[in-house]
Amino acid sequence: MFKPASALLLGLPFALQAAPASSHTPMLATSIGPDVVQPESLHDWLVSEKYDGVRAYWDGHRLYSRSGYPIKPPSAITQNWPDTPLEGELWIGYGRYSEVAALINRHQTTPDDWQNVRFMLFDLPHWPGTFRQRSARLEALISTTEAANLVAIHQHSGLDQPALERMLDATINRGGEGLMLHRGSALYQFSRSSDLRKLKRHQDAEAIVVAHLPGKGKYAGMLGALLVELEDGRRFRLGTGFSDVERAEPPPVGSQVTFRYDGLTTHGLPRFARFLRIRRSE
Repeated sequence: MFKPASALLLGLPFALQAAPASSHTPMLATSIGPDVVQPESLHDWLVSEKYDGVRAYWDGHRLYSRSGYPIKPPSAITQNWPDTPLEGELWIGYGRYSEVAALINRHQTTPDDWQNVRFMLFDLPHWPGTFRQRSARLEALISTTEAANLVAIHQHSGLDQPALERMLDATINRGGEGLMLHRGSALYQFSRSSDLRKLKRHQDAEAIVVAHLPGKGKYAGMLGALLVELEDGRRFRLGTGFSDVERAEPPPVGSQVTFRYDGLTTHGLPRFARFLRIRRSE
């Protein structure tokens, strides 16, 4: 139920309170737009679809979110997974991110709840070698498992700029988010790296919800806008992109949301920012 900023509790939702259990630091991508000319040839880049799921890390025994919070599917879901660390996205289908996010935040689930979830894998974070070598090793490893819910994401090589544009268009047309570009000769880096890049038609970013601002007119008694804070401490109002259901039950204060935008204003704030989704336990 919507509550104005003056009535909000400042505590974080339960799923965000526990300390992270995993010490794994993931390799994070830098973002590039379709109008950015690649500074070097694409011959050393492997390209794959970016699946908009919940990023997860399997340490060989347990599953964790990107931020190190435990994800606890029923044991039957992971019983045939290898004891090798794996990294990927928990994914159900296009436009269904919120279903996966809600699932991993439930305290108890059954194998039936997870039957449509696939772990879309893109890396072996603790396996030595370049990304090209890790990718080949990952495909070989998954081909020997009996787990139907593990999928090695196909990596395309040898693309030129026109082929990259066509692949991006085809991905977006079927409901995808964009592409990931991995430098084939790069080692795994436990940090953000320019050797891993996100390519999308629109820019997006994350912010923390600071307050709920009340709506007016037809949105009276509901959410009008979120006051959000960027990583550098700057704040702005995020007021579009919400369904009526989301305005009645807005993202909690303290939660992280993803928004889409088109460039920056003269003050350096996101231009035409639009709410996309809440990021849960990542």
